[in-house]
This record gives sequence, C-alpha cells and structure tokens, in this order.
Amino acid sequence: MADARYPLHRPDAEVEPSPHFPSLEKDVLAYWKADGTFQASIDARPATSAGGTYGDNEFVFYDGPPFANGLPHYGHLLTGYAKDVVPRYQTMRGTRVERRFGWDTHGLPAELEAERVLGIEDKSQIEEMGIAAFNEACKASVLKYTEEWEEYVTRQARWVDFENDYKTLDVTFMESVIWGFKRLYDKGLAYEGHRVLPYCWRDETPLSNHELRMDEDVYAQRQDPALTVLLPLDEESVAAAEGLTDAQREALRDASLLIWTTTPWTLPSNLAAAVGPDVEYSLVRPVEGDR
Repeated sequence: MADARYPLHRPDAEVEPSPHFPSLEKDVLAYWKADGTFQASIDARPATSAGGTYGDNEFVFYDGPPFANGLPHYGHLLTGYAKDVVPRYQTMRGTRVERRFGWDTHGLPAELEAERVLGIEDKSQIEEMGIAAFNEACKASVLKYTEEWEEYVTRQARWVDFENDYKTLDVTFMESVIWGFKRLYDKGLAYEGHRVLPYCWRDETPLSNHELRMDEDVYAQRQDPALTVLLPLDEESVAAAEGLTDAQREALRDASLLIWTTTPWTLPSNLAAAVGPDVEYSLVRPVEGDR
C-alpha cells in the first residue's frame, strides 16, 4: 500500500508533484515580460503623495554599477539579491521605486582592458595614438558584455530598468558627481590631506586596493633589504631648537639623523622625520677609517 504522505503523480492533481524548475523560471519571466509587471509596479505608485511635496513618495535607487567589460560571477549574484531586497520592500510599502541600472566605465580596469586589446605596453603609445582615440577604444570595451549582464540579472528574477540606464562616462553623471562634491565642500565636509598609495609605474597612476587584487600576478611577496637613510641636520634648525645646551648644539654640528626602515618603497612619499620627546637618542661618532 502506497504511503499517502508522499506526492502521487496523478493527472488530475491541481499541484504538480514534481515540477520542472527551469520551465517554471522561463514561464514566470515570460509572463512578467508580456504583462509588463515591473513597469506596472512603478506606474501604480505616484511619485508624490496626496497633498505632499514633489517626490516625497519616491525611493531613489541607482543600481550598481559593475564593469561591463567582464562577465558577471558569483559575487555579483550574491550582492545582486541584496540590492533587490530593499527596492522590493519599498515597493510593497507603496513607494515609487525606479530601479535604473548603471555601468561603471571609469578607472584603471577599463584602461587596462583597452590596452590589452590594442597591444599597448607603455603610456607613450597612448599619447602617440591620441587621447581621443584611446577614449573611444575604452568606451567600446567597457560596454562589451551588456547583453550578457542583462540576461544574467533578469534570470535572477530581479526587476531592473535597463532601458533608462546610466553610465559613469555620461556628462550628466559626471556633472552630478561634481555638484555633489561641491555641496560637501560648501558645508566644510571636504578637506585636503596626504595619503600613501600603491603606484603603477607602467600606467603612471595610483592604485586602489581593489585594483591591486584584479589579477593574480599583480602583487607578489618578496624580500626587500632594510635601508638606513642619513638626513643631515639643518644648522638653523639646531640653533633654534629649545632645551639644548651650547655643548649639545656644538655636538650636533654636521650631524645627521639615521632613519631605519623596512619599507624602503615608501621613502619617495615621506615628508618629515618625527622625533619623540620621551624617546632616548644616542649621538654616535664613526670610528676613524670605518666605512
């Protein structure tokens, strides 16, 4: 006798006991496309509430943006669902959410891909071909896989507006970024500082942490020798130093600070040598004939 707890394959059953999930996926996506379900969810929700101010019922969400010069991977899948949860929640609350997709078209990844395609190995080759021509090559490269991205994101069951997408290379986008930065500057929230950054000698540009991890061979462990650098003391600075006796000032004549470092690659960016008031220092004279 069959166990009634297990689903039975009966032709008259209202629920398919063994559904074919790939077919269900295709059917749902086809229905959403034919029905215009996503656009209907936007049109049914006004941007302005009754008696409210313009746009008070909007939840602005600009997706992304990923680079379109590479195919999506698992990391995009995972973050894509996180990006989808918030707009869906706001939509269910009755808020108008226009989910415009975006493309990141700036930065070193776009330039490196264009250089690879063009066979460029040195910055002088870019200057020789012309910045305008190189920019056009970058534009063609960064939008290479837009169709694959659209198919991938759609199959995630995400509702995304690809027709009204934005690109960081658009003048309107760049102007909006400058406008936003100007607002921060006017409020006193922007400041100028100094920061040590990795540097790409080939492309003559700073590198972000993300760019350091782009390729497996871009960063390698190696042994570097420790360096000791001599910084001659300025006579005027020694004369103006407080708390020194005349004998000490005389002893520091023609003296140098010895700076020891295990990170010699940071030396080009060093701006000063710090002296600790509670640190004990020694004045050392070289032995005659010692090198």
